Amino acid sequence: MKAKHHKGSHSVYSIYLHLVFVTKYRRQIITDDMLQTMSEVFQRVCGANKSTLMELNGEPDHVHLMIDLHPNNNISKLVASLKGASSRVVRKEFEEDVQKVYYSKPVFWSSSYYVASAGGVPLGRIKQYIQNQNGFD
Repeated sequence: MKAKHHKGSHSVYSIYLHLVFVTKYRRQIITDDMLQTMSEVFQRVCGANKSTLMELNGEPDHVHLMIDLHPNNNISKLVASLKGASSRVVRKEFEEDVQKVYYSKPVFWSSSYYVASAGGVPLGRIKQYIQNQNGFD
């Protein structure tokens, strides 16, 4: 997949994020049905933030997301929105399953997360490009 460049009123951008969210205490609770529900929630949250969920998959204790990010987003606020909304919906729609693992605590995700930029050219190439620019002779 090739990175897509978007045009804003005063910018051209291509920002892709790889996010990983883990369940609280790394409990193995995520099912295929939960993953489908999370996908719908993540798509809504991304859309509300002018961003796009490009890919989602996971395992019983974590999920991976790839997001095409709009530049006016604060990453930590977007992550909080994604985790908060998905946690609320999953805890409500899968209440019995979640309570078997988390009892009466209103939790689902660990407070930590992984984020990395994705796509584009390797860092060494960008560094070399910058170094090769004409200086201020």
